[in-house]
Amino acid sequence: MKNLISMRDLDKADIIKLLSTAEKIESGELKINIEGKLAALLFFEPSTRTLFSFDTAMKKMGGKSLIMTGTGTTSVSKGESFSDTLMTISQYADIIIQRSPIEGAARYASEVVDIPVVNAGDGANQHPTQALLDLYSIMKTQGTLESLKIGMVGDLKFGRTVHSLCQALADFQPEIHLISPTHLRMPQHILDDMDEKEINWKEGERLENIIKELDILYVTRIQKERFADLDDYKKVKGSYILSRSMLNDVKKNLKILHPLPRVDEIDTDVDATEYAYYFPQARNGVFTRQAIIATLLGEV
Repeated sequence: MKNLISMRDLDKADIIKLLSTAEKIESGELKINIEGKLAALLFFEPSTRTLFSFDTAMKKMGGKSLIMTGTGTTSVSKGESFSDTLMTISQYADIIIQRSPIEGAARYASEVVDIPVVNAGDGANQHPTQALLDLYSIMKTQGTLESLKIGMVGDLKFGRTVHSLCQALADFQPEIHLISPTHLRMPQHILDDMDEKEINWKEGERLENIIKELDILYVTRIQKERFADLDDYKKVKGSYILSRSMLNDVKKNLKILHPLPRVDEIDTDVDATEYAYYFPQARNGVFTRQAIIATLLGEV
């Protein structure tokens, strides 16, 4: 495992090892020391949780980070090529963690440099480290990853987190329910991937029809920044809003996940319920990303 670009890069054994490493880090059983190691966090798209959790993960293990947000203050603004920028940064850092609005940017970076590259989100394509922390959250709350009923609701077309999560669940025999407006459905290539893995999946437009059967409800926001036409966004904005009243008679083990940021798709009255898990989910990102960094740097 030299890089982490897509969930397709990992098999079931890889996933289980990473989650086990995260669990040992969280419990204190495993202490990682990467003093002297430096991560380059190249974030060409806004981020709160992913950026801060990677930075926190490095510092908790004794490493350090250098952070680039955008390119306005770099030599890219002078005409330097992206590959030259990456090659230069690779002379300073031990690992590159990159977020970009351009699909395939992380894969390209991994082909340019000789140090590990982590995809922290590339456009509407993939977000594998989010998928791994989602799996860790599911495992912690359900006690297993096997044979769960999982609902994914909201923007499934542009939501890179659900794309990666579908692929991450492939070897665990889930039943996946995809709830979205018609023109925000899961992309066909993700459906094809699930068919190839013989995953049981169903599509629908009404959350009320399935919520009482779910073990995990994964909510995503409608991503305004992905729409070329603002009028198209306005047509689907607020399509799904989860309120406390909708949680009557759900399964006791139900947990609600959300990659955040939240806009209006989960009412704040849900936060105090036993089902809300999105803030602990964000915390799990630190342990999972510690495990990813330590693995790629050869520390475990």
